[in-house]
Amino acid sequence: QVQLQESGGGLVQAGGSLRLSCAASGFTLDYYAIGWLRQAPGKEREGVLCITSSDGSTYYADSVKGRFTISRDNAENTVYLQMNSLKPEDTGNYLCAGAKEYNSGSSFPEDFYRYLEVWGEGTLVTVSS
Repeated sequence: QVQLQESGGGLVQAGGSLRLSCAASGFTLDYYAIGWLRQAPGKEREGVLCITSSDGSTYYADSVKGRFTISRDNAENTVYLQMNSLKPEDTGNYLCAGAKEYNSGSSFPEDFYRYLEVWGEGTLVTVSS
């Protein structure tokens, strides 16, 4: 069974930090680009950032550059999202997702959406002001 499971969400004050994890089961993440998407009620889905499988290239939405960092640990079959300097606007359900055919020559988030294959249910992040 192919599955992604997010964890690490919670309630934090503005300026605080959270570390989210995305663990894969039923397959290896070695050959997948892994990204994080977020969604809040009444808002469109937003591609936050991703990391490629081939060379570890990273791509970030302008709204999170300098604050969020994505990394992967293939030995643990897990991708991490370190979120610092959190803002109330970061509030949402954070989903991790895999796109096997996405590579460093592709655009983000357009091509990541195009190649999206698997995603989890998400973990809630709430940032209070």
